[in-house]
Amino acid sequence: MKRKSVRSAAVSLRVRLGRLTLQNPILVASGTFGYGAEYARLFDVDDLGGVVTKSISLKPRPGNPAPRIWETASGMLNAIGLQNTGVEEFLRSKMLFLKKLTRAKVIVNIIGERIGDYAQIARRLDGVPGIDGLELNLSCPNCERGGIEFGVNPRMTAEAVRRVRKATRLPVIAKLSPNVTDITAIARAAADGGADALSLINTLLALAVDPESWKPRIAPVTGGLSGPAVKPVALRMVWQVHRALPKMPLIGIGGIMRSEDVVEFLLCGASAVEIGTANYIRPTAAPEAVQGLARYLKRKGLRSPGALVGRIQTPARLRGIPKLVASRRSGSGR
Repeated sequence: MKRKSVRSAAVSLRVRLGRLTLQNPILVASGTFGYGAEYARLFDVDDLGGVVTKSISLKPRPGNPAPRIWETASGMLNAIGLQNTGVEEFLRSKMLFLKKLTRAKVIVNIIGERIGDYAQIARRLDGVPGIDGLELNLSCPNCERGGIEFGVNPRMTAEAVRRVRKATRLPVIAKLSPNVTDITAIARAAADGGADALSLINTLLALAVDPESWKPRIAPVTGGLSGPAVKPVALRMVWQVHRALPKMPLIGIGGIMRSEDVVEFLLCGASAVEIGTANYIRPTAAPEAVQGLARYLKRKGLRSPGALVGRIQTPARLRGIPKLVASRRSGSGR
């Protein structure tokens, strides 16, 4: 099958994401794109802004028992359980393809059962040719140990990021959980820990039931909900965090199916996006989004995606909402 090329000279799609410069703002989300090579026969993966790998742990993980995926209305429920090869096998075999990428950035998503695991993996990956950054999975809702327990506690979030920051020279991106009361408190903690950028959001904790057998649809009972159903929640959280931390680079994630969705996330404050569930439905969704964004910018007479970032036209009376959420939680609001 002939691979498609998505490069375009019509507009500049280049964006800055903290210390990283991406040729375009379209990345693919962890756990939805394998290790990159799986999609290479369909299009040139090097044309993307970046590839975020499956979550990598210190030791191999078998994942959860089946069934562990269920299609929902406008979405997907999954509880894969972070199945992966472990860091040593990842470096030995999976990096063979990834290190060949010269234009798309390679960001390794890492997961730990203990906070110290994150730093240990980061130290192992530091200086490895072909790795451009780390994304800390502080937010996975479908594993028994690690992930979400660190991402719902501001103190633990800050400590995990801080330890990784000391262990590596690579850019550090903290991936945040939507399963919290105040996303801005967690975002501030990650920023205080030294994160270069934030990814938001991970999946929403959810459940599906079979009305005939009265049993859960997936073996682990609960899992993470992704797809178009979560996009409004993700947009709201990106908007809130951008208002609270306007200088922090954000990567928007959640229900992005086409270039119009990308534009919405940029308007709400994201500098880049990660496409996830759409990769299963339409494997060429990411390169199509690159092409679509270029056409949109040209049609609007804009020179770069940066012209869209945070430009959502909200009424002045709404600008204090992120602070209002925090004040209500502390009891100072009505």
